[in-house]
Order: sequence, then structure tokens, then C-alpha cells
Amino acid sequence: MRIDKFLKVSRILKRRSVAASACDEARVFVGDKAVKPAYRLKIGDVVKVVFGNRTIIFEVKNLNEKVSKEEASSLYEIRSEE
Repeated sequence: MRIDKFLKVSRILKRRSVAASACDEARVFVGDKAVKPAYRLKIGDVVKVVFGNRTIIFEVKNLNEKVSKEEASSLYEIRSEE
């Protein structure tokens, strides 16, 4: 699954266009590498998203394309929030 779609489906970011612009502005990293919106995520990837003065680091646990609001948090496991 593309990283911009994952960020939207998992409800980490509200809209896919916001997720895509965050990737374009080098605020989304997989490992230590900034990624583009089309980057293909894999289960086990560690993702870091920088929102202004806040940073969230999480591990991808599942790649379902359609999940309910209640199940969205099952797609990832937060490792660190600053």
C-alpha cells in the first residue's frame, strides 16, 4: 500500500492530500530515509512523521485498505510520541 494512503486510512493524517504534501516536504521517513507519497509500505516498516513541533514514530502492523474508525489503530503500533 502507498504510504500516503496508509496515513489516511490509519487516520494518522486526515486527508490523503495532506499525507502526500507531508511526504513531498520531507516530513515522512521510513527508517532514516525521507520517502515520496508513492513509497510502498511493508508490514514491519518503522515510520516517522513530523508535524511541526510534534513527532510520531510507529511500526506498520497491518495493511488493510478498508478499516472502520475503531479498527484504524490496529494498523500500527506507536513506538514513540514527542
